[in-house]
Amino acid sequence: MADPAEEAFAAGRYLEAASIAEQAGGADNLARAARCLLANEVAAGALDEAVLRRAEKLARVALQEDADHGEARLQLAIALSMRSRLMSTREVLNAGYGKTGRELAEGVLEDDPSNVYAHGFLAVWNVEVLHRGGSLGAAWFGASLSSARAHFEKARQLDADNASLCWQYARALAAQDYRRNQDEIFEVLTCALEARATSEMDKLMQARAREFWSFARVHSGRQIEARAADLL
Repeated sequence: MADPAEEAFAAGRYLEAASIAEQAGGADNLARAARCLLANEVAAGALDEAVLRRAEKLARVALQEDADHGEARLQLAIALSMRSRLMSTREVLNAGYGKTGRELAEGVLEDDPSNVYAHGFLAVWNVEVLHRGGSLGAAWFGASLSSARAHFEKARQLDADNASLCWQYARALAAQDYRRNQDEIFEVLTCALEARATSEMDKLMQARAREFWSFARVHSGRQIEARAADLL
């Protein structure tokens, strides 16, 4: 029997999918509802604090029901990461979101070393810590491009045909330092463009990668970095 929440998610009806999953209840469905809400934010291309708080709450309630729930831990990490984009660096440090997000994703990998999305999250996490915190922030949190690359390569080994994974990593690299990362950025954008996009989300991420490729060819490094930092 078809799962209505998954059908709605695959079709890009993320708020509908979230509502269905939340009403079904239980840790699995609450974590899935959080995932749907966060997907809606990515698809919209803009972050709504209220929606992010709701996704965070759903993930936390799922963890109250099952403290070891891998999907709930990962969605909580993503929700905190998205919320941090609306905050200053000092606010993020005071809230502890960077450390918490990393620990949640690393905990998922301890239980499930083949979780492609946890590897993808940590690939982007390392780059974004470098982008927002510079060398001092990277030293404080233990972030590095080498760690980012290791997680991204592991994710690609696990799922070589994932447009969303490639786009998010390319976007993070471009925001961090376009000129230094230029060759790697276009290699990863190629990965996104050549992926077999089947879901509405993958198609959208592929379209963003294509548009960004064109943008990067005719704008300055600073303009490209600013554009990448604004995108989801």
